[in-house]
Amino acid sequence: MDHLKSIIEKAWDDRSLLKIEETKNTVFQIVELLDKGIIRVAEPVGTEWKVNEWIKKAVIMYFPLRQMEVMEAGPMEFHDKIPLKHNYKELGVRVVPHAIARYGAYLSPGVIMMPSYVNIGAWVGGGTMIDTWATVGSCAQIGSNVHLSGGVGIGGVLEPVQAAPVIIEDNCFIGSRCIVVEGARIATEAVLGANVVITQSTRVIDVTGSQPKEYKGYVPPRSVVIPGSYTRQYPAGEYQVSCALIIGQRKASTDLKTSLNEALREYDVSF
Repeated sequence: MDHLKSIIEKAWDDRSLLKIEETKNTVFQIVELLDKGIIRVAEPVGTEWKVNEWIKKAVIMYFPLRQMEVMEAGPMEFHDKIPLKHNYKELGVRVVPHAIARYGAYLSPGVIMMPSYVNIGAWVGGGTMIDTWATVGSCAQIGSNVHLSGGVGIGGVLEPVQAAPVIIEDNCFIGSRCIVVEGARIATEAVLGANVVITQSTRVIDVTGSQPKEYKGYVPPRSVVIPGSYTRQYPAGEYQVSCALIIGQRKASTDLKTSLNEALREYDVSF
C-alpha cells in the first residue's frame, strides 16, 4: 500500500503523471480495491475515525481518466464515466429495481438496496437496509445493521480531501427524510426520528438533563433524536432556527432490530 500511496501522492501534485501507464493502472487498482472493500476512504481506529486522504485523491483522479460511455441495463440506458456495480448474486447483496450502485462502492454481504443509490467510494456494512429513494453519497461510511429509511439523504464528500465523510456507525436507525451531510458522525446505535437534519453546524442539544448539553456535527451513541428549534436574534427580529434534540437513550428492550421502532414509539417520535 505504501508504494501505491506514493504513486498517487506524486500524481496528485503533478497531474501530468496521469499520462503514464503505471499511474493510470494504480488509480484503477485503487478504485478496484475500494469496490471490493479491501481498502476504505475512512476507517475506525479505536473510538475515532481515520480519513485516508490519498484514497480520496485516487477517486478524484479516476474521473479524468475515464471516458463517457453508454451503459445499458435491459431497456434502461445510461451515459456516464463510471461503470455500474454488478455481480450482486455473487456478492450476496439483494438489489431491488431500480436500485443503483456505482463501481467503486462496497456493499457487504447481506446489504439490501430498495430503489436507492450508492455512490463511488462509499462503504456499506452487512445487514444494512437502504430503503426506497435513500441516497448514500460518495465516500460515506455506513455501518452494519443500519436502517436508512425512505428518502434519507446521506451526503458525499470528495473535496477538500482532508474532510471527513459522513459516518453512520453500526446499528443506527435513520428515520424517513433525514439529512446527514458535511462529514457529520452518527455514533453507534443512535436513532434519528423523521426529518432530522445533521450538518457540521447543526446544534445537537441533549435536553435529557437539568442543563442542556450541546454537540455539533456529532450524535452520541444510543441517542434518540428529533427535530427541534431554538430562538435566535437577528437585526430584523427573533426567528426560529432548526436544531436537533436528544430526548432520550435507547434501552436494552429496543436493541433488537424487530423492536427498534419501539425506541421511537417510546418517546412519541415519528419515523
